[in-house]
Amino acid sequence: MWQLTGWSMLKDLAADRHVPGDSRRRNLGALLRRVHLGGPASRVELAEWMGVNRSTVMALTAELAAAGLVREVPPTGSGRAGRPSFVVRPESAAVHVLAFDIAVDRLVAARVGLGGTISARLEATRPRAGADLDSVVSVLADFGRALHHDAPPTSVCVGIGASYCGMIRPGDGMVRFGPDMGWVDQAFGAELARRLDLGLPVLVGNEAHLGAMAEHQRGAGVDAQNVIYLHGDVGVGGGIVVGGDLLDGDGGYGSEVGHMLVNPYQGRPCGCGSRGCLEAEVGERALLDEAGRPADQRGRDAVRAVVADAARGDDAAREALRRIGDWLGIGVANLINLFNPGVVIFGGTLTEVFPGAAAQVRRRIAANVLPVSRDKAQLRVSALGYDATLIGAADLAFTPLLTNPLTPLTPS
Repeated sequence: MWQLTGWSMLKDLAADRHVPGDSRRRNLGALLRRVHLGGPASRVELAEWMGVNRSTVMALTAELAAAGLVREVPPTGSGRAGRPSFVVRPESAAVHVLAFDIAVDRLVAARVGLGGTISARLEATRPRAGADLDSVVSVLADFGRALHHDAPPTSVCVGIGASYCGMIRPGDGMVRFGPDMGWVDQAFGAELARRLDLGLPVLVGNEAHLGAMAEHQRGAGVDAQNVIYLHGDVGVGGGIVVGGDLLDGDGGYGSEVGHMLVNPYQGRPCGCGSRGCLEAEVGERALLDEAGRPADQRGRDAVRAVVADAARGDDAAREALRRIGDWLGIGVANLINLFNPGVVIFGGTLTEVFPGAAAQVRRRIAANVLPVSRDKAQLRVSALGYDATLIGAADLAFTPLLTNPLTPLTPS
C-alpha cells in the first residue's frame, strides 16, 4: 500500500543509526528525499536537519553522487564565516519519472526530473464519454512512449506514477469507482503498464490525495503538519494530512470530502448517486447553473468566465459565487471542526473560484467553527496550481527510489 512519509518521520529515520546496513539505506533515502522535495541544500543545512555531523553527510552525498543521484557544487555566496559548505543538488537531468494526470476532461503526461522539475509535457482533451479505459490508456501510452523516447540518452526512468479522478485500490491501481465518468473496477494501472511496456509498474493514486501531499511537501502547506486540501474540477476531491501523513482510511478510500453531505433535503443530484454532496453544491455545474450559463458550457474556461464576470460586477456571476461560497463555507467549517487543521488549501478550479467566494466562506467559518480551531486555520490557494496533482503523481513514482536509493539505476 502506498504511503508518503511526513517530514518529521523522515528526520526520525535519518537519526536511526542502530542497525548499520539499514540505517545507511534510511539515511541515504532521507537525504535524497530532502533535496528532492526541498531543493538544493548545503552540507551544513543537511547535517543540522538530519542531526548528524558533517563528515557523515559528506559520506552520504559522496555515495549518492557516485550513484548519479545528486551532485555537489560550490556555493554562489555565503553569509557564514569560515570555510563555505558545498551545496547538494538533485540530478534532475540524469534521473526522471513519467507522470500522468487523468481528469474528467483532459489527459496530461510529463517527464519529471528528480527534484520535481517538469522537463516535457503532452496534453489532450478527454471527451466526457463514460467508461473509456481503452481510449484513455491508448492516449497515455502514446504520450508516455514519446516522452521516454525523447529523454536524454543518459537519463534513467526510475518510475511511473498516475493521478486519477476516482477511488483507487491501493497496490494495483484498480479504479474502484470514478463517479464523474462511470468507471467501476477498471484495471487502469495494470493496463497502462502493459501498454507502455517499459518494465516498470504504474503506481496510481487519487488526484486529491496526491495533490494534498504535493502541497504539503512543496507548496502552500509546507509549513503545516495538519492540512486539508480541496481539489476543484468537475466535482470536488479532498486530501487530509494529519501529523504529516496522508489520512487514507482503512481501505485507502478515505478523505472523500466531496461526498460529505451538506444539503440533505433540497440538494442537487451527485454523480455518486446521492444528493446534496459538497461537490454537487460547489462543483462546476452548480456554479455555471447558478450563473445562468447554458448546459453546453463547461470546463475550466467556463468557470474562469464566471469568475471574470463577477470581478467586472456582473450581478448573476457575483450571486453565483456567493451561493457557491456559502456551501463551500459549510463544508470547510465541518472539516475545520473535525480535523483542526493549520491550513486549508483550495486547489484546481477552486484556486480561481475561492478568491471571489472567500468572503462568504469566512462568514460561515466565523459563524460555525469553534473559536479554538477557527483561530488556528489559515485559508490559502494552491501554490502549485493545476500541476499539484501531476507533481503528486511524479512524487509517487519516485517513492521506490527514495525509499531505497541503493537500488542500481539501469537505463530502460
